[in-house]
Amino acid sequence: MQKYLRLLNFRLDVVANDICGLTGLLIIRAICEEETNLQKLAALKHGNCRKSESEIALALQSNGRKDYLFALKQELENYDHLQNKIAECDKIIEQMLNEIIDNDDNKRQHYIESKPHKRINKATPKDIDLKLKSYQMFEGTDLLAMEGMSYSTVLALMSEVGIDEIKKFSSAKHFCSWLRLAPNNKISGGKVLSSKIPKGSNRLKIALRNAANAIGNLKESTPLRDSFHRINFRKGGVSAVSATDRKLVVII
Repeated sequence: MQKYLRLLNFRLDVVANDICGLTGLLIIRAICEEETNLQKLAALKHGNCRKSESEIALALQSNGRKDYLFALKQELENYDHLQNKIAECDKIIEQMLNEIIDNDDNKRQHYIESKPHKRINKATPKDIDLKLKSYQMFEGTDLLAMEGMSYSTVLALMSEVGIDEIKKFSSAKHFCSWLRLAPNNKISGGKVLSSKIPKGSNRLKIALRNAANAIGNLKESTPLRDSFHRINFRKGGVSAVSATDRKLVVII
């Protein structure tokens, strides 16, 4: 859609941070319905959009190419089709979570109020109360209270290991080693030749690395955020992410 909008001379990306956001999709759908009035298109902006209607109208000066408009309509249909498939996946995820929780009295008895102002990533399932589900899945532990933890990170943790599998690790060090976050020390004659973290990754490690990056980008001072910046100053960003990633695993 971005490609064909530019070919049509619609610079929607200049006035909207995300063309698939609330403002972007409303305008794209109107364009596909062959709406050409700039004022009507600009009036579709959502209240969160900071650009004025006049600025949006200036960015939507079309060249009127019918072939590119046809291609844009097809791309919008593809987008809607994929969104429907994602929604079907979300329903199955919710069903599986409910089956696991409903069949376990230790999980079902826990309850926690949802956060009304929690920011939700676009990739997060929309109709599932993941705060409640994760609180029940981990039997009364609110992992979302940790710095940097998002719904997608907790969902990855539930799907990859879950509380039953985490209990199989005898210590946090073993869990870190399984995630390849512990240094692979090579020692000869009492001298450490190498202490690099071994290569390898999985979905959970990737999710935790994203959480570590989110901690590094926090504006407010927190213990993990301050630790991230100290290590970043001394050893660089890669070491800071790995160290913060390991601290998150230890806390979990």
